[in-house]
Amino acid sequence: MKLEGNCLTTAMGILPHLEVEKALQLSLSLDIPFWPQLPGVSFYEDMYAQASEHFPGIALDLEQREIHFSLERFHRELEEYVAHWEEEPYFRLSRKYSAVYHKFLKKDLAAYPYIRGQSIGPVSFGMKIQDRERRPMIYYDEVREIIFDFFARKLQAQYSELREKHPRAFVWVDEPGLEMLFMSYTGYTSEKAAADYRRFLEQFPGPRGVHLCGNPDWSFLLGLDLDILSLDVLSNGYIFSRYRDEIKTFLDRGAIISWGITPTLTEEYIAEGLQSMIAKIEALWSHLEQGGIPRRQILGQAWFAPARCCLINPDRETTVERSFKLLKEVAAHFKKEL
Repeated sequence: MKLEGNCLTTAMGILPHLEVEKALQLSLSLDIPFWPQLPGVSFYEDMYAQASEHFPGIALDLEQREIHFSLERFHRELEEYVAHWEEEPYFRLSRKYSAVYHKFLKKDLAAYPYIRGQSIGPVSFGMKIQDRERRPMIYYDEVREIIFDFFARKLQAQYSELREKHPRAFVWVDEPGLEMLFMSYTGYTSEKAAADYRRFLEQFPGPRGVHLCGNPDWSFLLGLDLDILSLDVLSNGYIFSRYRDEIKTFLDRGAIISWGITPTLTEEYIAEGLQSMIAKIEALWSHLEQGGIPRRQILGQAWFAPARCCLINPDRETTVERSFKLLKEVAAHFKKEL
């Protein structure tokens, strides 16, 4: 499936809403809707908790909103996991782990150019969840192998289910952990991590997309066989745009960059506006044009999104909804050039 950019709007999955239908309507207001992840509604709607369903060795503490891993439990439950290895329904998101996802699937989505799903990625999942000794589960060789295969199967199952709803569905992984990928970790070397991730992408179904809000090794990410790279350019755009040669190669392959630009943190939102957002994008794109990337190519392979998710605003969803409104105004400005 060849993706079209054309300044379409989308957003990351996590929203601060407590009302499911209100969150769904916000998502459906964008060009590329997604099913929202609403951790405020239930811990099962947390992106890490959702992804843990059926992973051997995992236990959820719903009261404390924590996820625990036990290597002993992992080995004890591995046999049952392997027994379901070839069963795609086993890897689908159940209603228990995401009621919102199933409500999204019931919506009429036919008029949209694309629809999107998402999951936390294998690196972030494996680094975040630890055992009693505070050792990340990804440090265990036998566990790490399962992590990457498990997430490939989870994505395949979600992609298949979304494709039943819309022929141009896709999924991406949210990978905040990739910012730490090339730091010095005694339990997991950067060389091993890079090789593991490339193999993981080979099993990625449909268009391959990665989203992150941090500032990772952009050379590594832009060099991956990705179709979509979604990032926070409000905070990291200046650094990202310095990688002009890598960005040019990435775009020449036909890939999409989702420019996360509108602020969702209340203090940042108050300080910005439509013209300042346009000016920030213009500055980034002007730098790329100076590096030999045609503006028409940038426009044609661009999506726009809010800069990042935000769950900490005192006004809960108000600023986030304003950010979505501003996002559509920014996109409309640049769509005039198409």
